[in-house]
Amino acid sequence: MLHAVHLKAIAAAEAQTRLAEATAESKNALLLAIADALVERAGEIESANAQDMEASRQAGMDAGKLDRLLFDAPRVKAAAEGVRHVATLPDPIGQIERGYTLPNGIRLQQTRVPIGVIGMIYEARPNVTVDVASLCLKSGNAAILRGGHAAERTNAATLRVIGEVLAERGFDAALVQSVDEYGRDGAAAMMESRGYIDVLVPRGGKGLIQAVVSKSKVPVIETGAGNVHIYMDATGDAAKALPIILNAKTQRVGVCNAAEKLLVHSAVAAEFLPQAARVLAEKGVELHADERAYAIIDAAGIEGLTLVPATEDDWDTEYLALTMGVKVVDSLDEAIDHINAHSTGHTESIIAEDYSAVEAFTKRIDSAVVMVNASTRFTDGGVFGFGAELGISTQKMHARGPMGLTEMTTTKWVGYGMGQVRA
Repeated sequence: MLHAVHLKAIAAAEAQTRLAEATAESKNALLLAIADALVERAGEIESANAQDMEASRQAGMDAGKLDRLLFDAPRVKAAAEGVRHVATLPDPIGQIERGYTLPNGIRLQQTRVPIGVIGMIYEARPNVTVDVASLCLKSGNAAILRGGHAAERTNAATLRVIGEVLAERGFDAALVQSVDEYGRDGAAAMMESRGYIDVLVPRGGKGLIQAVVSKSKVPVIETGAGNVHIYMDATGDAAKALPIILNAKTQRVGVCNAAEKLLVHSAVAAEFLPQAARVLAEKGVELHADERAYAIIDAAGIEGLTLVPATEDDWDTEYLALTMGVKVVDSLDEAIDHINAHSTGHTESIIAEDYSAVEAFTKRIDSAVVMVNASTRFTDGGVFGFGAELGISTQKMHARGPMGLTEMTTTKWVGYGMGQVRA
């Protein structure tokens, strides 16, 4: 098994060295051809996805994961639009980050180059297959994918389309490969492939991410589970806050940028919490409230609301469901301390009109993305203008936040001399 994955990685590396020489124009033409093929064969991918969806329903997959697994024709076409957008973006390869001339006359330039062979381990997210393929190809990288059992038919159909376009355009199909045929053993082999795979990116739930981080011998870029917070400050505008909270919690519950916790300043809690609970109850959201929040919400007698006392475990839980933790805090400092103690470092949002509160929150919150008076759902590579994303990095080295083309490159120093030798 390990040998088979190594052979795939060797083929990917050989193909990548040739891709690294490709012009931006040829890569863009390739991406546009892939986008066209995805649209033309969306029905084929949708049919495969229907089989995966039915099997997952029968296996008892929850609604949030089923939503991520869905890759019907409209979503395939939306993914194709993302590919087209990636084709319009500047090619980072060859960009000069900095340059200067040494006193001895050697001219130095730090330029952007591909990372090489990028491995992705993800689950029930077939759109990621398209995103990763487009970003890797544009940034001159090869990709080896383990997309999980639940999406195996969908991923196979998608990769078949991409592979055929690569071959038709004169590129090596080894540039985008899967190890799904090896099951979990394939993922384990990827983690053992130091020297064959240059970097590994896990994308999925907390369990998957931590398993890869703890077991991998290959360098890992950690993408984050999303224990995402919204803080309603004493100066927050309820007219802004209510739609933001509703959107962040309920637009799509099974995604990492969905809000999981609501913190409310005690100065506005008595008035604001019943309003928030009422609109969330209308969408079927169950609230796990601390003692003070529970008393306020319970006294409001909101029809149809499921309200339960929060436990300590709630503050560290990413629900990925119509569930939200609610806590009353007495100060901005308390809100910041609570978030930094319990957040996964993904995205947090403050609802406030006071400039000093906004400044303190944005400076002191230790997360990859901080939103001000806006939904956490905006943390997304496509929304940020990247066309697609490899994932949301919650680590602090190299890449942080949505990972687009630039984050899929590293740098190389080139020195231009005229015969100089070091004394």
